[in-house]
Amino acid sequence: MKIVLAEKVSPATLAVFQQEPGWQIVTPDQIKNGLAAELSDADALVVRSAVQADAKLLESAPKLRVIGRAGVGVDNIDTDAATHRGIVVMNTPGANAVAVAELTLGLMISLARAIPRANSTMHAGKWDKKSLQGQELRGKTLGIVGLGRIGLEVARRAASFGMNIIGYDPFVAPVIARENNVTLVPIDDIFKASDYLTLHVGLTTQTEGLINSTSIKIMKKGIRIINCARGELIVEQALADAIKSGHVGGAALDVFHQEPLKESPFYNLDNVILSPHIAGATDEAQEAIGIQLAMQVRDYLKLGVVQNAVNLPSLSHEEYKEIAPYIEMADRLGQFLAHATPGNLENIQISYTGRIAAGKTDLIRNAAIAGIFSSADGGSTANRINAAAIAAERGIRIQEDKKEFTPGGAGSVLKIVLHSSDGDASASATVLHGNSPRLLSYDGIDIEAPLHGTLVAIRNHDVPGVVGRIGTILGEQSVNIANFALGRAHSNHSQRVPHGQALAVVQIDVPKASSATAAVDALRRVEAIASVRLIELGKL
Repeated sequence: MKIVLAEKVSPATLAVFQQEPGWQIVTPDQIKNGLAAELSDADALVVRSAVQADAKLLESAPKLRVIGRAGVGVDNIDTDAATHRGIVVMNTPGANAVAVAELTLGLMISLARAIPRANSTMHAGKWDKKSLQGQELRGKTLGIVGLGRIGLEVARRAASFGMNIIGYDPFVAPVIARENNVTLVPIDDIFKASDYLTLHVGLTTQTEGLINSTSIKIMKKGIRIINCARGELIVEQALADAIKSGHVGGAALDVFHQEPLKESPFYNLDNVILSPHIAGATDEAQEAIGIQLAMQVRDYLKLGVVQNAVNLPSLSHEEYKEIAPYIEMADRLGQFLAHATPGNLENIQISYTGRIAAGKTDLIRNAAIAGIFSSADGGSTANRINAAAIAAERGIRIQEDKKEFTPGGAGSVLKIVLHSSDGDASASATVLHGNSPRLLSYDGIDIEAPLHGTLVAIRNHDVPGVVGRIGTILGEQSVNIANFALGRAHSNHSQRVPHGQALAVVQIDVPKASSATAAVDALRRVEAIASVRLIELGKL
């Protein structure tokens, strides 16, 4: 095997490869005639973030079997080009989970004991002991939003401080939470009960601006907020205003809307701790990332074991071409159902009907699961290779049913049922005209709608005037209707959608995000409308 290390790695990372007899390891300083020439007979390429592994570079690598990215983001790798060339792309999610969790706890302690202010006053020659009386973490309530790898690491460490831990994550099974001493509660209860609130979720349309003036209003007075996840989770000015008013007792922020940080409403606030996105920046984390990646690449080359892959390597070009539209449809159907369950997800049932039931469905299944997890913290980690493993890790059971022959209807139909602690949600879809994913039913109600673009899913009482009111409200917000699909419940429907209720799925053209948000808020105020969900599925 020939392994090309295009960027500098640690000695321990290099040693993993060097232990394999007969393997040729090319380090960055040994690349003399350009990376493309070195890849002409290479089996593996290892990069960090500087090297651009684009389609042109991959054309120079006819033997390449795997690209390893030492880190999480793969923006510098053309994964589509790699997939079509049969190259596995791997990254290393979770390797820095302990580092992020430790900084989170460190920031909590710093807020509780005013350590930054104590340090600065001492350096200024002041013995300001009386103004520095702090609080213990013991007995305080910690709210964790997002119970993925990092969130659970935080929970385990917070428990040792004697904290009461509550958590919100609709994509983790109750048994996993219980095993880690976390009590699952609704998101509003997190805000109301927490003395400390820490965020560990990815950035999605559901989580962007999660901490805003509305959510802050229901928080316990004096709450302290820690964010080592994504800056966009917090409306910064709203948090700054709440800190100035005294409603929020303090904050510790490692991530921001714009990085590097040049202007900020937090600069002049003494009870705000700021750090330059260093949560994962430890010697141990970087070493762990390198070693983990080296072991993943080694195991794939020697054993064919795929770990933390981010693309679709297990199909031939012909097989992939045939099922690709259904993979995309499954992902979109999963995204459509994400956050639709009334409680914590426990089981995912996936049914294949028609021609797709006769073929390889692993990637269709994983795409559906990845879509469901797209708005979770593991959204950033769940993909079409590892989604089933992540579901198992979260204690969520997967059930698959196949029925190759069925009378009438669409040729190939995928149905997803999400079973939660408080009820179920379901939807089915197919592919029309070769590559157009279409919704066929939602919670047992027949309703045909496109699965792309911006959708508004509305559940309403089946009474006159609702459709006209929806159109009026969208028009008032300058939101154009691209497609309007309707369905109604009948007496034989489940309790989830009782008789007398109806569904609408409206595809809209959004001139700006604020227009859609304002329209959704207005729709929710209509008495005959029971619920409204804004779903962003992206273009085809």
